[in-house]
Amino acid sequence: MPVLRPFKAVRPTAEKAAAVAALPYDVVNRAQARAIGEANPDSFLHVDRAEMDLDPEVDLYAPCVYEKARENLRDMMKKGILVQDDKKCYYIYELERKGKVQTGIVGCASIDDYLSGAVRRHELTREEKEQDRIRHVDTCDANTGPIYLAAAWPASLKERVAQWKQSHDAYCDFVCDDGIAHRVWVIDDDEEIAGLEAAFGDLPCFYIADGHHRAASAVKVGLARREAHPGYDGTEEFNYFMSVVFPADELTILAYHRIVRDLNGLSTQAFIGALRFSFEVMALPGFPCKPEAKHSFGVYVDGCWYHLAAYPDTYENKDVVGQLDVSILQDKVLGPVLGIHDPRTDERISFVGGNSRLADLADTADRTGGAAFAMYPTSMDELMGIADEGKLMPPKSTWFEPKLRSGLFIHLLSE
Repeated sequence: MPVLRPFKAVRPTAEKAAAVAALPYDVVNRAQARAIGEANPDSFLHVDRAEMDLDPEVDLYAPCVYEKARENLRDMMKKGILVQDDKKCYYIYELERKGKVQTGIVGCASIDDYLSGAVRRHELTREEKEQDRIRHVDTCDANTGPIYLAAAWPASLKERVAQWKQSHDAYCDFVCDDGIAHRVWVIDDDEEIAGLEAAFGDLPCFYIADGHHRAASAVKVGLARREAHPGYDGTEEFNYFMSVVFPADELTILAYHRIVRDLNGLSTQAFIGALRFSFEVMALPGFPCKPEAKHSFGVYVDGCWYHLAAYPDTYENKDVVGQLDVSILQDKVLGPVLGIHDPRTDERISFVGGNSRLADLADTADRTGGAAFAMYPTSMDELMGIADEGKLMPPKSTWFEPKLRSGLFIHLLSE
C-alpha cells in the first residue's frame, strides 16, 4: 500500500501566490522563460529556469545555472515571498478548467514505493533530462514541483476532502492568464491528517500521470543521499518526493499530436496510397479532421485533411500497448512508411499538445512539406491498465490539462 505523508511545505504568502505560481519548467522554452521572468520578478521560473537570470550564452546545464536556482529559492525565502509551515500538513490543490474541477491532495510519496511499484510508471525516461533534474533537486535541496499522481479514490475520501473545503477558507484562490483557476486549502488538524494518511495507505497504488523525469530524478537523489548517510532511518525528508494525488476519474487527458517534417521521399499520392493498406481513408478537403473515436486519426498533407479509420486487424489480438492509437500510428505509418523508428530521438518528428489548434498543425506541416497527425486521446483506463501490467507506453502518449503550477508548494530535503 502506498505512503502519502504530510510535510512542512515552503509556500508563497496568500498575497504573492498568484505572482509566484508558474507553468512547469518543461512547457516553456528558454526565450519564453526569460520573457516571463523579466515581466515578473516573483515568478517561480526564476528557480525552475534560473538561466533566465544569467547571460543568454550560458549553457543550460552549466553548474552556475543550478547554483543560481538555489540562490533564487533561498532569496525568495529570505524576502518572505516564500514561508515554511511550522508543522507537517496536507494541502488541497484544486484546479478548474472550462467548468471542470479536479481536486487533489499534496503530500510526499515514498521513494521505496516508487522502487517497489506501488507508484506505477507508464513511460520511459531520458538520461539527459533525468540528469538535469537530478542536479536541480540536489543543488536546490528541494523538490520544487509536485509529481502529478492519480489513484482510484473511494467515495469516502472524496467526501472527506469536500467537507474540509466547505468548512474552511482557501488560503489562495486565483485565476491565471489562461483562464485556469487554482485554489489551495491547508489541512493542519492532527486528527484529519491522521485520517487522510490512513485513507491513502488503504489505496492499492498510485499512478504517475505526468512528471516521470522529475519522479525518477527525485528518487535517484534520495538514493544518493542514503549512500551518503548510511545511518539513515527512513524518516528523513530525502526518502520522500512531493506529489499531488488526484482521483483518476477527475482527470482530463488531451491528445498528443504528431508532425513529421517530410514524407520520407514519397509523393503525396504514394504516401496516401501507403496508408490505404492499414486504414480506410476519406479525404475531407477544406475541413480540419479532429478524430472522434478510438482507432481513428486525422492526417493533413499537401493542403488536404484526411480521416483515417484503422482496420480491425491493425489492433485486434494485440496487447494493451499494441491497441493504443499511438502504437498503431507508429507501427503502421511512422515506422514503415515515414522511416521514423525511434520517435524519442528522431529529429524529423515533433509533438504538439492537444490544446493546440489543428490549423496550426497544418501550417507547420505546410512549411516543411511534411504531414500532421491529429490523435484521439489516450484514456485513463488505458494508462492504468498498462501501468498495472508493468508495461510502457510509446513516448508522448498523453497530455494532461490543466497543467499544475510550480511554486505553490516546495518540499525541502533537509529541514
